Formats: sequence, structure tokens, C-alpha cells
Amino acid sequence: MLESGMFGDELTQGQEFKVSNQSQPAPGYNYIVSAHKPTSVQACATGQLTSTNDLNLVIAHNNVLELHLVTPEGLKLLKEITIYGKIACLNLFTPRPTSDTGEKPKDLIFLLTDRYNVMILECITNGDQLDIITRAHGNVADRNGKDCESGMQAVVDPEARCIILRLYEGLVKVIPLEDINTELVAFNVRVDELQVCDIQFLHGCSAPTLIKLHQDGNGRHIRTHLLSFAKKEFVKVPWKLDNVEAEAVMIIPVPEPLCGAIVIGQETISYIKPDSHVTVAAGILSTSTIICYAPVDRDGSRYLLGDLSGRLFMLLLEKPVAEGDPDIKLELLGEICTPECITYLDNGVIYVGSRLGDSRLVRLNKTQDPVTKSFLTTMQTFPNLGPIVHMTVVDLERQGQGQLITCSGAYKEGSLRIIRNGVGIQELACIELPKIRGMWGLSIAASQPSIHNTLVVTFHSSTRFLKVGGDIVDEIRIPGFLSKKMTFYAANVNFEQVIQVTRCGVRLVKESTCKLVQHWCPPDDRPVSLATSNSSQLVVTSGPFVYYLTVEDGALNLISQCQLEYEVACVDVSPLGGAEEASVVGVGMWTDITTRILVLPALTEVYKEPLGGDIIPRSMLLATFEDVHYLLVAVGDGQLVYYVYHPEQRQLTDRKRVVVGMLPTQLRRFNAGSVSNVFACSDRPTVIYSSNHKLVFSKVNLKEVTHMCPLNSEAYPNSLALANSEGVTIGTIDEIQKLHIRTVPLGETPRCIAYQEETETFGVVTFRVDVCEDPNINTGPTAAAAGSTPAPTRGTSGSVSGPSVPGYGLQYGMGQDGAQPASLTAHSTSYSLTTTSIVKTGIVPPPERGQEIETYNFLIMAQNTFEGI
Repeated sequence: MLESGMFGDELTQGQEFKVSNQSQPAPGYNYIVSAHKPTSVQACATGQLTSTNDLNLVIAHNNVLELHLVTPEGLKLLKEITIYGKIACLNLFTPRPTSDTGEKPKDLIFLLTDRYNVMILECITNGDQLDIITRAHGNVADRNGKDCESGMQAVVDPEARCIILRLYEGLVKVIPLEDINTELVAFNVRVDELQVCDIQFLHGCSAPTLIKLHQDGNGRHIRTHLLSFAKKEFVKVPWKLDNVEAEAVMIIPVPEPLCGAIVIGQETISYIKPDSHVTVAAGILSTSTIICYAPVDRDGSRYLLGDLSGRLFMLLLEKPVAEGDPDIKLELLGEICTPECITYLDNGVIYVGSRLGDSRLVRLNKTQDPVTKSFLTTMQTFPNLGPIVHMTVVDLERQGQGQLITCSGAYKEGSLRIIRNGVGIQELACIELPKIRGMWGLSIAASQPSIHNTLVVTFHSSTRFLKVGGDIVDEIRIPGFLSKKMTFYAANVNFEQVIQVTRCGVRLVKESTCKLVQHWCPPDDRPVSLATSNSSQLVVTSGPFVYYLTVEDGALNLISQCQLEYEVACVDVSPLGGAEEASVVGVGMWTDITTRILVLPALTEVYKEPLGGDIIPRSMLLATFEDVHYLLVAVGDGQLVYYVYHPEQRQLTDRKRVVVGMLPTQLRRFNAGSVSNVFACSDRPTVIYSSNHKLVFSKVNLKEVTHMCPLNSEAYPNSLALANSEGVTIGTIDEIQKLHIRTVPLGETPRCIAYQEETETFGVVTFRVDVCEDPNINTGPTAAAAGSTPAPTRGTSGSVSGPSVPGYGLQYGMGQDGAQPASLTAHSTSYSLTTTSIVKTGIVPPPERGQEIETYNFLIMAQNTFEGI
């Protein structure tokens, strides 16, 4: 997906632009918009940005920077800004105090983009308004230079004296911070070592001192360098340590009072100082590689370590009682997502940012779970679509709306993501009631007027009243209502009264007693054909006759009536713009297929508009979206015609027509929070809302909805009751302006996906990495039968092994929540062990212990369940 923020100021979200090409006979037009903001996490950090009393979490998503406030209830998003470039490095630092009082200033944000732009950002609060301003910026690119093979790196001096950037091989860039101007300027310092693995600043030094892990022909070594701003070079080497572990990958600087540094290797962990060092064996790390860390305490006694297989460790430096070096202890905490970065928040809560899977908010428990043997509990999951390596578009529900199926994630975070643009209904309850002809939610003697405790359901020749409470729905009897007649309309009105409209007339019932107060019939005993109301006004039609009534305490008063030349097909009397009463009535006609505006109270016709075509209107609604008034008219063939209504001129303009289904559509209003929206009930149910003063039509994840009514009961607050041919579904509606994502975890890396419409199946190519654990076992291609694969067991070395593949274990751990990879639970799985076995048939060399084997699989998955078949 294209991100609008990546192209500079010229391209904004939703902007249309022209692409010209002289080789083409006619220009092409493109419309580029960001459908979903970046979700993979490049970096994260915690600090005091908004105030010295606040704790903030900063997350970098590609070109988007998120600022959160850490609260007892969880993370609260404060600000989200777009950076014109991909964020490569993110650091927080505390600037040196500038005032004489010596008060600690707020932290600042340092950013480095992939195009060598650097900037320092500051959060400024003014009451409830929060702004992020640029204090300084610059570009540190060189004309010539070989990019670092291990990627960009930025480290900040603990005393905020300078920032060092590792961008090119053979040198580092130094940005002084003594006097921060509006422009950041860097100078180069030559580094003799070419293969630098990691750099950090040491704590407790009078001058900026850099510690470096590098590699040469004799192994890997530690060097320290003292930086001189006057000479703009490294002046001396305070101390060094040769021949550390050959697979050492990371340096962790230790703050005061301990100082020194920790070197993380593949099999050992070392704590080093100028005059001593301590090394301990850590065999549990041998099966994977530590890729990120986070300090827990300010004194540097505890650190969190995350490895590529998704394991989280706690590293402890236990201070000795007497003089001496601290003891090093390492403990496995449990399984997490594959981390890209880790940061400790507070009170045992950890944020784990992932680039290969969903990021998580994790709680660290004091006791171990007896079942999972983990000290971790997942508090919240943040979905991540990336990295997407392949995708296909399929209309799964055959409703004319394509869904995007992506191959997302890698290793144990691999999954399929079903992405659709629309509105989701989360089902809460179902009631089996076939052949429903209408449905309304009422409040009858409820604790609050806004609480719906009764559901009125009508059929061809009867009406049933259902009391909604808890998990049980009971049928009740309301004395003032007719149960052996079909109900045309029902609603709550003023003065704690309820109306029921049948063919015989309008019944006004008192809520408290449920007894009939008045029964109104049209003159000459004409049968009622349609009815609509608001809290104080009622409009009833009988063929071509229209009656306008007002609701009083214990009475319905007929104010006016009129006769039109044709029979009325639909009618609506909804107030516009939040008004208490309606000033006009919208009427749709048979025969001449027109829509008309009648003014209240006289029912005088002031406007007439032909709908076009020969299909009669079936439903009508007056609605206001973003202070713009609309008249929506649904015709019998599934099309929707809508106009902009101007109350001053009493005219309809800007006619537009859209298709919302193939069958007659019913329009119903509902509220999502404080915003009013419209639900179009049809064979392709649609939610209508406004965005940027334009009507938007979003499909709902239901195949058919014939009737809908809002339902705000105590058991089902802020819900909708949705009827189809089989019964009623009670559910809540998802956020409307949002892509809806469903995850199908695979536990291994998906590489390619294809869809076969004839069999309604997907074919997915996946692979995983196995590790040989028993060198005495020589395995050729095998097959794992479904249902016969025992669950893998955790070995003492930390790797995962199981009898599904003899002699092999999973390199990157189990899938989400300890699930096996999808290929190990399928009916048949083939394994490609080595390249030699493919090129030279029959020659399979004995695998060595620890050898990584890529295992490729082809999965066939059912369309409806996404389970292997």
C-alpha cells in the first residue's frame, strides 16, 4: 500500500493528480490514498516528553510517529504525526539543564531517516493542546561512502554532549549538542576497524567515551575511544579487551553506579570494566540470536533481552556485598512475539514492538504459570499487517465486494490476513424467528427512557412482544397492543407513551400501565397503509390520503389532512439538524414515481422531483450528516437516490444514484456514539455515513438483512437487532471508518497464495526453518499425518523438538499461543531437507547438529474456515 506521507508535500491523502506520458496517446489518471497506516514497529522508547511528571511511550511505524501517555488504565494515544521519510533510528535523551535552578528538563526526540535526515523534536503543551515542534534539523549525507552492512545506528551520550551516527563503513559522524542551533551539523571521525558490529557510549566518563565491538581475522574484540571535540577525532584508547566470544552481537552500556558494559554472545554473557571482566555460560541462548534489549532499573541491575525466536529473558546483575564484580544471572520469562524493540513501561508492564508480527503489551508476573511455565501475560495486542510478501483479491461472500488476503509476517508470526473495507457486526445473540415482516425496539416502563427492554416483532398476521433481559428472551403480553394483527409501525413518543400502528388505526398506550389510552382511525374507516413518527409528530397514510397528527398527553390530535393524486408508497417525518420537531414531510409516490416535499402543519406541497425509471420508491429518510441535509430514497430494484435538501428554498438538488443491493431496501437510522448514521437493509446491507461532507456507503459483513432497529438494553447496550429470513441477530457494530482485519495464524512463513473458485479453496506455500538436534538421525522426505503429530516438548537447551520430524526441532519456536505450525497439523506435508538432496537425487548427506534446514510446504485451505483439508 502506498503511504501518502512518503512523497512530500505535493501529494496529500485522497488528492487526484494527472500522470502525463508523451508515449501514451491520452493521459492517465490515478487516485492514490492511504487505506491503512503503517503497523510494523521500527523502534520504540519511553521517556518524559509531555511533562517531567508524565511517562510517555514513543513508537515509530515506518513514517508515522505515535506519542502515548502511560496511564493506570493503559496506553492513551496523545499525538500522531507523519514524517516525510522512513524512520531508521529513534532515540530519547534528556538535554543538559539550561536554567540556574538546575531543574531537570523534559526529554527530547532524536530521529534519523533512511535518507540521512536528522531532527530533534520537542513536545509543547498548551492547556489541552499538544504540539510537536522541530527544534533542530539537518542532513548528514556524504557524497561518497559505503553504507554499513549492518544498518544505520544512532547513540546518544548519557550526558547529552553529542550524538554519534554509524552510517558508512570506516567512519562515524558526530553531532555536538553543547549548543543546539536550528541546524544540526555533523563532522566525520575516522574509524580504523571496518567490520564494526555494535557501538555504545559508556556511562560515568568525564569525556564522551565510545565502546565498540568489531571483528577482524582473529575474532571479535572490544575497543573504547575517547572523543575530542577540539581535535574532532578519537584521541586515545582508554582500555580494550581482545578475543571476546566469536559470536558476540551486542553491547549493553551499564549506568552508574556499576558502569562498564555487558557483551551478549551466542553462548556466553560477559560483564566488562577497565580493570576486570566476568563471563558466564548461557547455553539457553545458543538456539537463537538476541536482537534487542531494554533496561528495567535506573541503576542497571536488570535488563530484558529478546531473541529472534520470540523468547524474553531477564538478565540480572546482582551486586556483591563486598568489593568485587557483580554476579550474572539469566532467566527465561516466556514466549512473546518476534521482537524488533522492547521497552519497559512501569509496574511490570512491557511493550514489545514487532516488525514480523503483532506487537504486544505484556505484564510480567511474580509467579510462574503452572501450565505454560511462563511469567508473562498478554494484556493487549496491536495488529500488524507487515511484512506482506504476496496477496490475492477474492469476493468470499459473493456480494460484489473484494477482500484482500495477504501473506503476512514471518517465522512463528506468519499468518494470513483477510482485509475488507466495510463495517463489522459482532454477534452477541440469536433468536430463531423466521419470516419477520418488521421489528422495533421499545422502552416500556424501563429504568431509563433510553433503555430498550422490549422488542416488537411482526409477522404477516400477528405480532409478538419479546422482553430482552440477560441471556433469556421471554415473550410477554402488552394489554394495550394488538397481537393478532400485523404491526406497520411502533415507537416511543412523548409523555411516556407508546404507539402501535396496524391496518385498523393507531393505538396510544401508556408505558406505566400498558393500557390503551386512545385508538385513532382515519375518517370513513379507511385502512392504514403507512405510518411514521418522531417523538411528538405522527404522519399516517391511507392510499392517497395523508394525515398529520400531534402527540399530547393521553391523546392524538388530527391537525390536518390532504389528498394526493396517487397512492403514497413511502413517507418520513424525521426532524433535521437536531430539531425537536419536523417542519416538512417527505413523500414517495406510486404511479408517477416522484418524491414530494409537504410543509407542516398544512401538508402543502412545495416541491416535486421525478425519480426516473419505472420502479416505485419503497423507503424514504430525511437525515442530516455533518450539517448537510439529505433526502434518501430507496427504490424497489436496490438502487438508492439521494438529494441535498435546502430548508430555506425547500428544494432538492445534487441528485445522485448508487446501487446498494438487488432487492427492495429499507432505510433505518441508528447512532454510533454521538454520530447519526443510516442502515440500508437489503441483500447487501450497507451503512451510510458522511466523511469530509461526502456520503460513504460501507458494506456490512452479513449476507442479508431485511429489517433493523437500534437496541440499547441493559444486557446488550448500544447494539442493533438485525432480522433476516431465519431469525434475529443481536450484535454491536464496529468502528465505521476502519479496515477490518481477520487473522488466520499459520505459525510459519507464508510465501505465496492462490485461490481456486471451483473448489472454493486456497493454496498457500509456506516454509519454516528446522534445526537438526540428533546428528545420528538421517532423515529423508517424510509425511506427517493429521491427528498423529504429538505436541512438541521443550528441551533443556531452549529449543523445540518433537517427533513430527525425527531428529529436528523448530528454529523459531511455536506459533501464537503455543500452537503448532499449520503444516504439522495438515493431512500431508513434504519436507525438502537440503539443497543437495534436490539437485542430486538419492544423495542425502548426514545433517550436522545445529544445521538449519528450510522446510517448504503446500497447504490447501477451505474458503469458509481457512483450515487445512
